[in-house]
Amino acid sequence: MENIIPITGKVRFSITLDPGVWIFDDRKVDLLTYFSEAKQEKQNEEEEIKKISAYWDREIQEGAVFPPTLKTEKTYEKEKVINGTFGMRLEPFLRNAEPLADATTLTIVTEHKEIQIPLELAYEAVLGFSKNGKPLKEDGPVHFYFGDGSNQHEPITHIRKFIVS
Repeated sequence: MENIIPITGKVRFSITLDPGVWIFDDRKVDLLTYFSEAKQEKQNEEEEIKKISAYWDREIQEGAVFPPTLKTEKTYEKEKVINGTFGMRLEPFLRNAEPLADATTLTIVTEHKEIQIPLELAYEAVLGFSKNGKPLKEDGPVHFYFGDGSNQHEPITHIRKFIVS
């Protein structure tokens, strides 16, 4: 049970987080690129739309093309999961807990201290749950990263629970 993290306090539903199963979740993000890509993503959105449009134009004109590298790509994706450093955004879990209207703060309770942050910053946070393909056993089960990446190299560790107040 030491890997289970509760979200309690001024919430409609107290919920528990189990980072051990997040590796199978499609919402996971690659922490090695997440903070740098988040800034570039907003700039490149229009370029992406143009690429997708060009792809569909080609599909219509030439027909579907299946690359011979499909098997290699699947192997690469499996290897990435086995060796990756991943995180999960905290936002969907906070939304599911449904903080009450008067809730303004999230308290991060760690093994050593309590840290309070504004609730709106918590919605942007990312919880790291694996490093180089391994769960965070020594200083985990999760690491807390602010959404802007300001503590990317020194995340909040040893987290035991979240309290909304």
